[in-house]
Amino acid sequence: MENKRLNKIKGDIGEVLSVNLLKKKGYKILATKFSTKFGEIDIIARHKKTIVFVEVKRRLSFQYGRPIEAIDYRKERTIKKVAEYYLNKTKNLDSDVRFDVVEIVDNEINHIENAFM
Repeated sequence: MENKRLNKIKGDIGEVLSVNLLKKKGYKILATKFSTKFGEIDIIARHKKTIVFVEVKRRLSFQYGRPIEAIDYRKERTIKKVAEYYLNKTKNLDSDVRFDVVEIVDNEINHIENAFM
């Protein structure tokens, strides 16, 4: 129970750091923790004319690999389903779409654009 709460706090801090990074890069944040029956997307943003769906992954070290490596095919599929739901709900079906990952290890933040298609 304690470990789960600690992971949630670490995740929440990672999302705040990611939102701040994206805002500094000129992204407009449209939603955070967008949740549906299919799953959740950490951040939805607009960058120029593109709607960007962002997954945030945070680790304390590289001991178990890079955070982006935790995103497998099933996670990608879930993110895409939630993205499709969001685009339908907001009537943004003609928008350009991109899937990014922000990985955080210790205090190092890495924004990976077009992390997957």
